[in-house]
Amino acid sequence: MSLCVMAATVPFPARAQGGAPLVLHAARLLDVASGKLLEPGEVLVEGERIKAAGMRVDRPQGARVMDLGDVTLMPGLIDAHVHLFLHPGAEDLQTVQESVPWRTLLAAEAAKADLLAGFTAERDMGTEGAGSADTAVRDAIDSGLILGPRMRMSGNAIDLLGGHEDAIGYNPAQHVLSNADYANSAEQIVEVMRAQHKEGADFAKIYETGPDRMIAGELHTPFQYSEAQLEAAVAEGRRLGEVVAVHAMGEPGTLYAAQAGVASIDHATQLSDETMRLMKEKLIPAVPTFTIFEYFAQHAATPAKAAKEQALFDYKAGEFKRQVAAGVPFAVGSDVGPFPHGTQARELELMVRYGMKPLAVLQADLINGAKLLGWAGEIGELKAGYLADIVAVPGNPVEDITAVERVKFVMKGGVVVRQ
Repeated sequence: MSLCVMAATVPFPARAQGGAPLVLHAARLLDVASGKLLEPGEVLVEGERIKAAGMRVDRPQGARVMDLGDVTLMPGLIDAHVHLFLHPGAEDLQTVQESVPWRTLLAAEAAKADLLAGFTAERDMGTEGAGSADTAVRDAIDSGLILGPRMRMSGNAIDLLGGHEDAIGYNPAQHVLSNADYANSAEQIVEVMRAQHKEGADFAKIYETGPDRMIAGELHTPFQYSEAQLEAAVAEGRRLGEVVAVHAMGEPGTLYAAQAGVASIDHATQLSDETMRLMKEKLIPAVPTFTIFEYFAQHAATPAKAAKEQALFDYKAGEFKRQVAAGVPFAVGSDVGPFPHGTQARELELMVRYGMKPLAVLQADLINGAKLLGWAGEIGELKAGYLADIVAVPGNPVEDITAVERVKFVMKGGVVVRQ
């Protein structure tokens, strides 16, 4: 749906009509922290923030009431691992064949699709060769030029020469560029982080493992950076006021990441007992990204490739159950981009299917996600003073997590973007 159609069909909220307060009324409201479902539920919105939330709120003089009917009000969803600059298709080829201006236009459309699906905040884990173009998308969203979630941007990921994203398999004589920024030492990691910070990055994303192989039912995934190198990155991030997130599929890279104190370990398919202990102790969340593994298994080019992807998915599901039992903290990230934007609420369903309770997944998404993105106390709950990022879903998501895949209403910062 185009922006002009959205403007014509979505009733604008109170803020767009002179600043009058707005009361959202629904059959239910989810208190995420406690897990309680309030019946009925109401939220009073003034400007871009929530003034009050509960079973019933005061109605200030001149307030409008929007009755959303038989739905559950809850905070806007959070995706802690997205790629706005990717779309379905040959991932490596699109980063080589498509220009950065074209990919930026597609990224703007991806941001809109994610927002309309109920994701009001996201963390972009690498532009895959588009450099700092993501900051332009973020700034355009923040200025109101385009629709999209609140964004945390990393620019390019950071990778070794010959590493995970370094155009492996192409003719070396053509000198095909990496989709990441090269850093082969602690000093170079720091140098790249400073350059990315200058260009507007909110955090750093580092490839810590790759390539991955399943051998005799076990995952083998070489590490790329030592613990000391990751510690240097974390220390530089602290100086810059940033955090470091890592792509880390398995051991020993996941252990090095936990020892270094990164902000999150994304994919986290294989975690040793010691790694899980450290993650619990340091409150480092795993971001499983189930949906991308499922997508690759279901859309493989050949039956043999599908079997390999399915074996990895099955291994991941088994290891995830171990992580849940061990009490590893989680955030929710889908790795959307290689599969269609706006469909990533599937991630919450898969996390429930493979071992978590629906409420625990919602708390991982909303409370842990807000912390991971640096917006704790601002988003992730329907509480007075929080930003009015609100969605409505049918039914009760604590009983049926698939409700989050059928979002009926989206508000971001007090502005209705879908109804």
